[in-house]
Amino acid sequence: MEISQPYLMFLGEAPDQLAAKTARGVLDWRPDACVGQMRLPGCQADLGLPDMTMSEAKAAGVNTVIVGVANRGGVISDSWTALLEEALELGMNLAAGLHNRLADVPALATAAERHGRQLFDVRHPTATFAVGNGKKRSGKRLLTVGTDCSIGKMYTSLAIEKEMRARGMSADFRATGQTGIFIAGRGVSVDAVVADFIAGCVEWLAPDNDADHWDVIEGQGSLFHASFAGVSTGLLHGAQPDALVLCHEPSRSHMRGLPDYGVPAIDVCMEANLAVARLTNPAVRFVGIAINSSQMAPDDVAPYYQSLEEQFGLPVVDPFKDGAGRIVDNL
Repeated sequence: MEISQPYLMFLGEAPDQLAAKTARGVLDWRPDACVGQMRLPGCQADLGLPDMTMSEAKAAGVNTVIVGVANRGGVISDSWTALLEEALELGMNLAAGLHNRLADVPALATAAERHGRQLFDVRHPTATFAVGNGKKRSGKRLLTVGTDCSIGKMYTSLAIEKEMRARGMSADFRATGQTGIFIAGRGVSVDAVVADFIAGCVEWLAPDNDADHWDVIEGQGSLFHASFAGVSTGLLHGAQPDALVLCHEPSRSHMRGLPDYGVPAIDVCMEANLAVARLTNPAVRFVGIAINSSQMAPDDVAPYYQSLEEQFGLPVVDPFKDGAGRIVDNL
């Protein structure tokens, strides 16, 4: 799916900033695409964008209204329907990454058809994919992997793409999750693809390309997460990566959502990812380690980085704070 920019970020009645993390992620990486925000009474989130009505958003050139808030259960609230219907009537498209589909709300489906507008349910792919074939593809590919899920793989991928483009390199961020799709404007939410077709989906997402072109593919899950390892495996096979970057958050004591599962050691995680990735690219290698240092004491950061660099001989950075320059240097 390809989503037309610019965007109005719809925040609904978000109870706090975390509930609007999808909108925040889009704003962090595509600020030029975000024209304004719409907040309903009681909303406790604020992106710092101009507050707009639907009419003001249309006048400002908005093409798509993004539901950038996640509520409990990922539902489209009844209190939103009239406003979202108004957006369609004004000639704007709608996009959401919730479990509930925009297309399953009768009033929105009817309004979209009547006004010739599009409904993008980015968590639910609409394309049909072939099974993976593992055939060698032209071009180059980098995939971010992690010791755990929700650890910074998307931000790391975007930071690498940003650095590459700043250097004049040919590079594209390939989104594999709903927030990444909003940022890129296109992509596939691979966690909603039937398991047999995940590898084929990624082959489609990052196809043959020029010899000097890099596809920077957003990783998902972790091989060591009992809930999401299947998605991680399909990504590793379908990406056929030439380069891997390991993402890690040192402050975690257990896998996210799984208190009985400890976080794997970095070396163990790296070897496992290499073993799986070598099925479709025997020459794959790690080119860097990305650390989410947000929960670390400032005085602990530099010594920790140094110890990892001495152990693995790879550049270690927090891409969000430090940029990805050293990783791209090594690449």
